[in-house]
Amino acid sequence: MRDLTVTEPEDREEAAVPHPPTVQNQPVPGRRLRSPRRPRLWFEILLIGLSYWTYSLIRNAVPEQRAEALRNADWIWGLEHHLGIAVEESVNRVVNSVTWLIVGMNYYYATLHFVVTLGVLVWLYRSHPGRYAATRLVLFSTTGVALVGYYLYPLAPPRLMNGSQFVDTVMVHQTWGSMASGDLKNMSNQYAAMPSMHIGWSLWCGLTIFALATIPWVRVLGLVYPAVTLVVIVATANHFWLDAVGGILCLAFGFAVAGVWYGSLPYALPKVVPKRGAGGTLVPSKA
Repeated sequence: MRDLTVTEPEDREEAAVPHPPTVQNQPVPGRRLRSPRRPRLWFEILLIGLSYWTYSLIRNAVPEQRAEALRNADWIWGLEHHLGIAVEESVNRVVNSVTWLIVGMNYYYATLHFVVTLGVLVWLYRSHPGRYAATRLVLFSTTGVALVGYYLYPLAPPRLMNGSQFVDTVMVHQTWGSMASGDLKNMSNQYAAMPSMHIGWSLWCGLTIFALATIPWVRVLGLVYPAVTLVVIVATANHFWLDAVGGILCLAFGFAVAGVWYGSLPYALPKVVPKRGAGGTLVPSKA
């Protein structure tokens, strides 16, 4: 007689219930349009170089609508008087009276805008690769929407206003603190003051440093940097206060784009991109 194996009811129920799939293998729909990936050095160098070249080309190709730019400057200046914040001329003339200070600000305006931004990008690439692409997207989106502003709203900087008492500090002190003054003025669009990317980029740097740095005094420097930049752009008569507001709004747009694309603020993403193990499963990494 054959041996019969009897299956108990409990065993049948357990066999009928499928095992839940592992969480690692399941995609998370609706969270983000794109997941963070490991940045590639050659691609990032090429992308940044090409993007800045394109930005400069488009910015300087925008028609220099001098008459409209001067009218817009008069309107901005009048609005600031109405709001009681039109102190740019006083700041410009007071700081210009201290030669070493204004010369330093001229060089600050010409150099740190690029040096600090590139430095933060390198730091992100090396120390926060999981957050690099999303944070870089914020910067690129901010710059891209600024180009729209340059085209739609030409604006003369304070130093070029008709009948004003602003001092062009680069011309007076013979420094190379601006591509829109002296011998370099024909290489740059002089009527692209709104929005201020000195503020947009410096605030991007400052917020990134404050959010991700671990050393307290470095985090403080992150907040000080855009504040000092604001003083510099006003003291050198390159921007109005309201140009800075335009730069902040562009940065807010950049964060919104990155938030939609990655489903999170860049700083909330994992510090390191998870590695893929056997079978394509994700190996968790420390945030």
